[in-house]
Amino acid sequence: MWRSDERRSKIGANGEEVATNFLIGKGHRILARNYRQKWGEIDVITKKEGTIHFVEVKSISREIQKNVSSETDDWRPEDNIHLWKLKRMARTIETYLLEKNVSDETAWQIDVIAVRFENDGKRAYVRHIPNVVL
Repeated sequence: MWRSDERRSKIGANGEEVATNFLIGKGHRILARNYRQKWGEIDVITKKEGTIHFVEVKSISREIQKNVSSETDDWRPEDNIHLWKLKRMARTIETYLLEKNVSDETAWQIDVIAVRFENDGKRAYVRHIPNVVL
């Protein structure tokens, strides 16, 4: 039996994989995955039509969400993105742009991909929330 933190870590990794495949299917080119700095991380960085997308992936599983009844569909993994996370992302984005010498003329945005797993991970629902404002 998996410990809860191991299960959450696996769900998160699977969610990032689903999100990456979703973005590729929508025409995004993957620039980086799990871009880390000591002050933050960006799950996926893509480029589409000249715009760089900094993507935060949030994943949940019905099996872990004990407090959500099976009759409701109002799960919102993106609710787990708090202001401090967005501030850390902003600093990490700034670092990425400087590190990669990205022109000030290049458009960029923050997107959120919410992944919800059901049936013990056999089915995934994806919701893309583009251009989240800091």
